[in-house]
Amino acid sequence: MLLARLSEAAGVSGQENEVRNLIKAELERLRVTYKTDALGNVLAHKPGRRGSTTVMVAAHMDEVGLMVVGIEDSGLLRFKPIGGIDRRVLVAKQVLVGPEKIPGVIGSKPIHLQKKDERKTPFQWQELYIDIGAKDRAEAEKLVPLGTAAVFATSFRQLSDDIVMGKAFDDRVGCTVLLELLKEEYDCNLVCAFTVQEEVGLRGAGPAAYSAEPDLALVIEGTTASDVPGVPQHGHSTSVGKGPALTVMDRTAIPAKHLVERLRQVALKGNI
Repeated sequence: MLLARLSEAAGVSGQENEVRNLIKAELERLRVTYKTDALGNVLAHKPGRRGSTTVMVAAHMDEVGLMVVGIEDSGLLRFKPIGGIDRRVLVAKQVLVGPEKIPGVIGSKPIHLQKKDERKTPFQWQELYIDIGAKDRAEAEKLVPLGTAAVFATSFRQLSDDIVMGKAFDDRVGCTVLLELLKEEYDCNLVCAFTVQEEVGLRGAGPAAYSAEPDLALVIEGTTASDVPGVPQHGHSTSVGKGPALTVMDRTAIPAKHLVERLRQVALKGNI
């Protein structure tokens, strides 16, 4: 399954090569023309039957992850986050380090060695480390140079007929949607932009848009499901199985109101 392969590929911001190569191989299989820009965005072009209007649809290839920034004498790896990561969930998480995908686990001071006040607050970044089983600094340095990225070791799984789990669905789901779009024919010119470095400041999308110069742009992005315990029903802006969500505003953009309404009407008509 394409989504499974994209999900399990490693592609933290700025190091999207594995994901990009999978996408390029699929584009070649579909015989779609594409180019890769200087930042690493992949822009796939499909001429329309009429060709008077150009629509760009974008999804980002990168994912959040970790970067190794130091190595202890013991061989343990110090790291910092790439993108927004809640450090409260990191302890005991398994990771894959570097292009060789060396297995490791995130550790911290054991709870029975912590002082009472330390147990009341989340660990700071400097209190966490990755253990890859290296016996000392020299062995770790041979395996993991500084600047090496690590991703979470989460395998893709089918939980039910229509529910799957995996890592980096934000935004490998979007990338999968774009590849599906490229299988069809349209009246308009279609540009599918697979962008880089979204998780560290939306860095790839802007240059992609300037390059494509579309008349209209749509972004396919992942979001959270709010129908979980502890969230009152009136706060359920998104729910699993209820279809895609339309954004009316976020921290960085306010979409054109008439466009959002048009998308909503199309979704209602198509029972999406």
